[in-house]
Amino acid sequence: MTPTPSSPSRRAVLATATAVGAALSTGAASAAAEARKPPRKAVIFRNVRPFGARRPVDLTVVDGRISDRPAPGNADVIDGGGRIALPSLVDAHIHPDKTSWGGSWVSRKPATTIADYVAQDVELFHGQSRSVGERAYGLMAHAVTRGTRAMRAHADVAPAYGLAGVEGIAEARARLAHALDVQIVAFPQHGVIRTPGTAALLEEAVRSGAVDFIGGIDPISFDGALKEQLDVVFGLADRYGVGVDIHLHDTDDKGVTVLRDIIDRTRALSLRGKVTVSHVFCLPRLPDAELGTLAQQLGDLDISLTTVAPSRDLVLPIARLREHGVKVGLGSDGVRDAWSPFGNADMMHRAHILGWVTDIRLDEELSSCYEAASHGGSDVMGLPRAGLTPGSPADFVLVRGECVPQVVVDMPQRDMVVHGGTVVARDGRLV
Repeated sequence: MTPTPSSPSRRAVLATATAVGAALSTGAASAAAEARKPPRKAVIFRNVRPFGARRPVDLTVVDGRISDRPAPGNADVIDGGGRIALPSLVDAHIHPDKTSWGGSWVSRKPATTIADYVAQDVELFHGQSRSVGERAYGLMAHAVTRGTRAMRAHADVAPAYGLAGVEGIAEARARLAHALDVQIVAFPQHGVIRTPGTAALLEEAVRSGAVDFIGGIDPISFDGALKEQLDVVFGLADRYGVGVDIHLHDTDDKGVTVLRDIIDRTRALSLRGKVTVSHVFCLPRLPDAELGTLAQQLGDLDISLTTVAPSRDLVLPIARLREHGVKVGLGSDGVRDAWSPFGNADMMHRAHILGWVTDIRLDEELSSCYEAASHGGSDVMGLPRAGLTPGSPADFVLVRGECVPQVVVDMPQRDMVVHGGTVVARDGRLV
């Protein structure tokens, strides 16, 4: 039976009046706050061709994102001159602290092992007159002018340097915050176990709040301590809530053994989506069935991979891995450092190299190289794709060209680089 409503009590009347008054007050406050907000920043990029479309359109950007709504009356207008608009690029693996970019020529000595290269790293570090921050800034700023919107930067952490690499890249990151998103990896290039004091420095780096990931390197072949290294690396990640990004150069069963251990630890510690393995030279050599099994496990745990496309034999089988949902990013690796005189932090050039080493020739294959250098890295870094679609970040480059495949082959100058709707570089120079 439904009870008969009684007369409202005085308490109920007072409560209702109070609630109405509060609602009116809140509404007035909200309206006043809305009126105080600065007008939304809007820019119209006129006469551009997204992905090489035949007919030019206007790209409207409001508050740093692509919009499909009419632009506010106060919008700025920038003429794209019929240029192609392409998503900005992402460098998923680079070492800005090691670079000699912008300085005097460095002559390198013969080297055959990681230990040889590491020794030359130390010599180069102590032989530089410019700080890590200055050198890293020069390279990272150059990357911006070439259309890079984000990068994952590995900083050497070892007793030979302390945290100079982390601090230098963090300094450069702060200077470029308006133009570049940067994740920092505390990378134990000298080994975690074989170089005493490194584990403590890695923890210090994490506790500083400057790093987003803990790195590792060839736990078996270089560090000689699979369990011990991964105990340290995954222990820090679990304890401090950071991610993991491990260099794995082994081309044989040792690499597969390490990869399986990484998979097991990711599952056991519930680190899904927080682990990346870089290079992974063991995967391209696997029989297809074994590759498929590992790829399925990697995809299920959202373990990302990165490649720098060093050669046909060592580049990751990106298309095959994507079939299983594995995120694969492309990176520059070292640039003008003790390891190599080559490199330029130009991810369009790296997309070109990816196509070159894999000997591709079809338009869709060339376009997929650009996608690896843009969306692939965004996926690995956990960033929204800059897809030139409504709601996506207004991060794009304007270049002269006919279509995406031709751009990958010809690598035209980045006439304009836009980050968050703001022009941050023109004609190869920071604005």
